[in-house]
Amino acid sequence: MKIEENVLLCKLFDAYGPLLSQTQREVIGDFLLYDLTGSEIALNRNISRQAVKDTITKAVAKLEHFENLLHFVEKFELVTKENERLKNQTKRREE
Repeated sequence: MKIEENVLLCKLFDAYGPLLSQTQREVIGDFLLYDLTGSEIALNRNISRQAVKDTITKAVAKLEHFENLLHFVEKFELVTKENERLKNQTKRREE
């Protein structure tokens, strides 16, 4: 997984993680936040690697679905960029 994809997935997880099932939250949290491999997650949870892969795949699909419906992360990034632009504009005026 590319770094940019991982960063976006972390943002989606931050925004929509509470909407996932508890198992999905825990498994994708282990994957994203603790950087565990599928094998490590499977061993820790006493489940198959395929179950881990399926859980992560379904969780990612849900997170992307929520973003496609709500655009919360996209809007947050736009507001953050605009806020930075205004801060820089204000700094230039003060100088």
